[in-house]
Amino acid sequence: ALRRLTGLLLSLENEHPTVDAMLAQFATWERELAQAVPADLTPRIGEGGEEKRVYLDHAFDVGAYNPCFPEYTFDHVDDQTASGRVTFPLVYEGPPGLVNGGFLAVFFDCVTQHQSCAAARTGKTRTLTVTYRRPTPILAELRFDIVRTEEDRAVTSTARLMSGDEVLCIGELKTVVNSPDKLTG
Repeated sequence: ALRRLTGLLLSLENEHPTVDAMLAQFATWERELAQAVPADLTPRIGEGGEEKRVYLDHAFDVGAYNPCFPEYTFDHVDDQTASGRVTFPLVYEGPPGLVNGGFLAVFFDCVTQHQSCAAARTGKTRTLTVTYRRPTPILAELRFDIVRTEEDRAVTSTARLMSGDEVLCIGELKTVVNSPDKLTG
């Protein structure tokens, strides 16, 4: 909802009374929620340590609960391959009508780590390289596919983002191999 609302706000050209009302209400909600969260924002994983904030597992579809990340859908996912769909809304716009390249890097990191976590063999990112081949449109359903290989405690995932049969960009992510429960520092 926040992602959609931000898209509407970015589309406004003139002042609107609803925006003033929203800002006032946001300030109220911020004060109320600030009293409900722990003072220590260090992440807490597992049971105990309730004085710290809970860490939400970012491995599986972080865009479903964090509006700063894109939402995507997997049609197929296994240990070696995956495929799915994504539509970048207005909030990811960089150049007019196109996705900002930094958001494409975030997208590749999300989907490749999601696939690796589904395989129960993931790890911290070593490198992420994005090759931009064609401009990527916002507001258009796009397809992606991923090929994942693992050897010698390393995972390499190569993902492509496509419009029809045209490859728009390619992301290659290299990580250290771990099980998801070993991701803490």
